[in-house]
Amino acid sequence: MLCCTDLPPASRNRSRSKRSPSMNMRPVAALAVIGVTSPTAAIAQTPSPLAEWQYSAGITLEQVYEPETPAWSVRVGAGMAFQPFYDGSSRYRVLAGPSIDIRYRNLFFLSTGDGAGVNFLSGRNWRLAFAVTYDLGRREQTDYEHLYGLGNINPAPVLKLFGDYVISKTFPLDIRADIRRNLGGADGWIGDIGAYLPLPGSSETFFWFAGPSVTFADSTYMNSWFGVNATQAAHSRYPQYRASAGVKSYGLGVSATWLPAKHWIVNTVTALQQLVGSAAHSPITQRAAGVEVSVSVDYEF
Repeated sequence: MLCCTDLPPASRNRSRSKRSPSMNMRPVAALAVIGVTSPTAAIAQTPSPLAEWQYSAGITLEQVYEPETPAWSVRVGAGMAFQPFYDGSSRYRVLAGPSIDIRYRNLFFLSTGDGAGVNFLSGRNWRLAFAVTYDLGRREQTDYEHLYGLGNINPAPVLKLFGDYVISKTFPLDIRADIRRNLGGADGWIGDIGAYLPLPGSSETFFWFAGPSVTFADSTYMNSWFGVNATQAAHSRYPQYRASAGVKSYGLGVSATWLPAKHWIVNTVTALQQLVGSAAHSPITQRAAGVEVSVSVDYEF
């Protein structure tokens, strides 16, 4: 069993200089302060193998290990991701975009991963937050061979309610759950339950997390992405198909952070996703298993 005492000592993120000399932090605490922001989210908060917890891994752990953090945390940079064109696609593409993460105390945040929101309730080892983010949907022209006749899933804003709970300092397992509502586009409800844990092998300049997740969705959301209605069947090569509510996919993710120099943060994210149930059996789905690999380089002010 992993606990923070299994990891070697480490200082806080080296870009922070105003620290008491007596402060001796563990790598898990240092990573919690740094946080992890996915470059994929900088491109689009849209269905992908990325686990929801990977958008802001370490944020709640920061509250546990460092309750007196600076008022402002500002990181900007750029990221690149290798990911499927859409859920169930057998084709991959490379996307690039900005990486932004701005947080004020344990209250407001603006992040290309978590969106723009507020932690409206929080304690030493937990938080509940509300955010507004976005979904770029799916465009027919991105894959005419497989999507012709299905039409577009339009971009839409997304309302998100989520929470994190860290079990303890000695067993820093973070359990995260969220529920999201697309306002247009795919419509419907989708949510995730996941967990992640700091891994051994961390040092003063390298830290990593890993954990599983499961994603649920209602029938409206599932049919937007995986269903084929009568009109779509008449214009495409697919027969009519109705996707049902329930478990959409299982996932496994690993997020790692490297501090090569003062103020600089290099973040890598790898995620696996396995579609199940009616999502996996949909005639639109070419490959039920998907993977995403992304890298970002950020500067912390």
